[in-house]
Amino acid sequence: MHKHWTFPALLLLAAACGGTELPAGRRDAAPLLVALGAPDGAGVRDLRAGRGEAARASFEAILANDPERLAALNDLAVTYALEDRRDAARSLLDEVVARGAPREQVVALVNLSELFALEGYLTAAGAYLETARSIEPERPEALYALALLADARGEAARALSLAREALRADEAGAGRAALVFLRPEEQVHLEALLAEARGDRDLAQSRWRELRGGRFPVLSQAAQRHLDAL
Repeated sequence: MHKHWTFPALLLLAAACGGTELPAGRRDAAPLLVALGAPDGAGVRDLRAGRGEAARASFEAILANDPERLAALNDLAVTYALEDRRDAARSLLDEVVARGAPREQVVALVNLSELFALEGYLTAAGAYLETARSIEPERPEALYALALLADARGEAARALSLAREALRADEAGAGRAALVFLRPEEQVHLEALLAEARGDRDLAQSRWRELRGGRFPVLSQAAQRHLDAL
């Protein structure tokens, strides 16, 4: 049986797991990834093409016709996150968690974890991801994000284990197809980790070198650890 978490319960969980820690600052930011609620549609195509205003108009039109389309509400939140309007994105995602079915909750929790990780709340980000994983353990999106978070925290062995678990759960690639990256480094990080998890040493080294020169010190340090080990 799937768990259906209420939003107050999630807030208590985050607090219990350290969600009230002070953000470490930009140098310790660890961007992860976000996930879309709907696999396709005009709004999704606009969003992936970088047409944020057009995507937002599409999702708002869907919600005007049917306010219960929480996948569209999640994807509307992603458009705000892409513009770094994190408070607006968080408010919408909170609503999806409070009202959504398990699948909708999982995606929204993954996206909330991204917002926390960008601000340095890594413990809270992990708590939200573990909650998402507990709701639907077979879904890969939370596993991908957990792998990236573990790697950013210096837990390379656990990161590779989670990456392999995600790949097994996502053989058809539907989970990866639903992912969006707020920062270019996020995609490079995931590609590097998955390449190493698959045993593709050449691709992994190429991507780790690219990540090492990125803007996020935490990810640069993770990349160097992998390069030293390969």
